[in-house]
Formats: sequence, structure tokens, C-alpha cells
Amino acid sequence: MRYLPKSDSERREMLRAIGFDSFEQLFQAIPAEFRLKRPLAVPGPLSEMEIIEYFRGRAAENSRGYTSFLGAGVYHHHRSVVADALLQRGEFLTSYTPYQAEISQGTLQAIFEFQTLMCQLTGQEVANASMYDGSTALTEAVLMAERLTGRQRVLIARSVHPEYRQVLGTYAKNTGLHVEEFGFTSSGQADCDAVRKAAGDQVAAVVVQSPNFFGVLEQVPALVEIAHGCGALLVVAIAEAVSLGIARPPTEADIIAMEAQSFGLPPSYGGPYAGVIATKDKFVRQMPGRLVGQTTD
Repeated sequence: MRYLPKSDSERREMLRAIGFDSFEQLFQAIPAEFRLKRPLAVPGPLSEMEIIEYFRGRAAENSRGYTSFLGAGVYHHHRSVVADALLQRGEFLTSYTPYQAEISQGTLQAIFEFQTLMCQLTGQEVANASMYDGSTALTEAVLMAERLTGRQRVLIARSVHPEYRQVLGTYAKNTGLHVEEFGFTSSGQADCDAVRKAAGDQVAAVVVQSPNFFGVLEQVPALVEIAHGCGALLVVAIAEAVSLGIARPPTEADIIAMEAQSFGLPPSYGGPYAGVIATKDKFVRQMPGRLVGQTTD
């Protein structure tokens, strides 16, 4: 049961409705010697995080918790409990297949706002909603680059999440893509010299991750220059979208493929995840996934 405290004005309105002017008048039938004249000796209010920590401490007295070191794209993040309450509302809960627009206005509005926030976060002009997860979003971004350039060579840094590279390799087996990996320097950044040597007129995309698998930010402007120099597109994968809250987004990238799990999805047996692709307006016709736009009447 949810408890929503009443405001002072609401309390006064309730008293008037039952014919009383004050709580003292309401309880006047109780002898004065039995009425408490001081506030109850209970702790003051706590924030959501403080409440969680309090009950974790009490639970630890019965059973020790555990610390997860999974990492590699699987993280526990603080999620406000209000997020779950909102997600259970009908306009969110049924957003997977809004076939009838006339009864899905709340759904469409929610998806449109999500796309807008993803654009603001990445510095791109258009974003979809959404792909299966970050790894498939990256693969779809590469396939998108293939369609846009008409080329089939792909250069990908070995500092990209290994599972992302595995998913791309699986797709490449049956799509005609030729995926070639290049290394990284002692600093952990992608080796720009290696990209220059491998670049050519058949390269569709240069793929990096920033922050990469080692947690290092890539030299996106330099990589864009190299990619565009041979007519290729730069695809940047972001395995941890929360990083954009403190790191400068790779706005120079042609396509961004992002994992958005940490914005509200708890890790649970390998999921659930949410992939996002963000790109330039001029590439929107080749963007996969669902798009919700705003019309002008």
C-alpha cells in the first residue's frame, strides 16, 4: 500500500468537511491526561538512498550480502523506485507494439521523449527507440554504414568490448562483411597509425568504443579525420551510457551505437538491455529500429 502524506491545507479541508476547526477539537472527547503533549520519538525523514542503506544494514545482520565484480557492461546502478512505478503505467507497459496510433498517444509521446533525450545526451540529430542491446546496435550501425557507403570492409579496434566484436563477427559470416581488427597503443587508445595503414577506398566503417573496454576515452576527432579521409564513416560504440554524464559525447562520430541498460534496467540473468543508435539527419533513411516523429499541422 502506498502512503501519500497530506498537506496542511488538505488536513484543514478534511476537518471542515466533518465539522471541526482543529485536531484538538476533534480529540476533545479523550481526557487531557491521556493525550501526548510532545512529538513522537521517531527518527526524522530519510532520502531514498538512506532508506535503502538502512535496510541493507539490517538485512546484513541476518545474511551477508555479496559484491558483484562482473563488470564488462553488467553493472548495478541506483534506480529510483519511482521509475518502476512509472514503467508499470499502461502507456509505458504496452509500448512494444503500438499498432493503433489513436489509442497509443501516451506510448508515442514517451518514445518521442526518449529519442529526444538520447539525442541531447549524444549530441546527435536523430535517435531510434531502440535495438535489442548494445552489441546488436553496434552491428546494425556497421550494416547501416555498409548501406550508406556501398563498401564491405570494416576496421574495428581490439579495444572494443570482445562480446560486441563476437556479435559483429556472427553477422559478418552471412552478410559479406570483411571485418579486420586493429590494435591499441600502450595508453589503451586505438592505434591511429594502424588505422591509417589499413584504411582504403573499400572501407565502410572504422569502429571504436569510447570509453573503450579498458575505460579509456578515444581520440574521436583524430579518428573521424582518418575515416573521412578514405570515405568511410566513424562508428562509436558506448557500452556505458551513464559515462556521457561526465565525458564529452563523441559528437563528431557519424553513428553512435549505445547500451542504455544503466538508465533503468536491473541486471537479471543476462538482461534486459536496450540498444540505441544515434546519428545525423542525413542518414535517417538507413537507420534501423523504431522511430517516432513529430508532425507539423
